[in-house]
Amino acid sequence: MLVPDPKAVRTLLTRYASLKIAQAERERAETARELEDVSYTLCVMMGATGVQDAIDRADALLLAAGRTAGALPDADGDSGLSLAV
Repeated sequence: MLVPDPKAVRTLLTRYASLKIAQAERERAETARELEDVSYTLCVMMGATGVQDAIDRADALLLAAGRTAGALPDADGDSGLSLAV
């Protein structure tokens, strides 16, 4: 099985969280569509059938990646910390 790039997963989780917040503050059809797209992409990327399962798997992936990297910041300042909600 292919393992997704942790940076791509982190970016997707950040986008998901931002859209959830935006949708909670003010429901808009455009935001709902984008949230649905991001949720679908996250599910596909993580091989999950539901968004909560995808988030759980993404969190586990990021934790494992942080452990193997020693959780030290890399060249772009990324600390390897999970952003899963």
